[in-house]
Amino acid sequence: MTKLLIATRNPGKAREYEELLADLPLDVTWLDAEGIEEEVEETGATFEENAILKATTYARLSGLLTWADDSGLAVDALQGWPGVASARHAGPNATDEDRIDILLARLQNVPPDERGAAFHCVVAIATPDGEVMTAQAATRGVILDAPRGAGGFGYDPVFYVPELGRTYAEMTSEEKHAISHRGKAARRARRLLAQWL
Repeated sequence: MTKLLIATRNPGKAREYEELLADLPLDVTWLDAEGIEEEVEETGATFEENAILKATTYARLSGLLTWADDSGLAVDALQGWPGVASARHAGPNATDEDRIDILLARLQNVPPDERGAAFHCVVAIATPDGEVMTAQAATRGVILDAPRGAGGFGYDPVFYVPELGRTYAEMTSEEKHAISHRGKAARRARRLLAQWL
């Protein structure tokens, strides 16, 4: 079994990846489980730059094969905001609810047919000696004017997928993995990862 470090402190994200990678010969761990306290500042201008920065830094620090992603929400009517700042725009102690409240306030006067958005995800996998591979994907949807559903995390309760008639937060894990930006990017990254196992 190869130990794979998921470069996150978000237990929801770690759990999603553990499920997505369950059938590979991997011992999946994450930053807090490994006692890694260092923070990597996401200074990249793109999701890809941030994913590579996190993967290479934590692989070097831990000595482990490392999987990192950067993902976020880009809202058409807000010219792609919050984008790479999706998790940080509301400040370091903000909750998911705080971030959703700010987003909905900014979209208050935007009509339903102009609330298109996309979730983007880039996965970077790095070895301790600096080899890197990346995979990316996006899923389109619409931002609702109020949260719906109790599952998921982040912006999931307001990200509505018209084809399924539900928000990410109203889907089962299996349904979300099948269509989500993270699920699609992870499946592409899995195929790359298999080359190193």
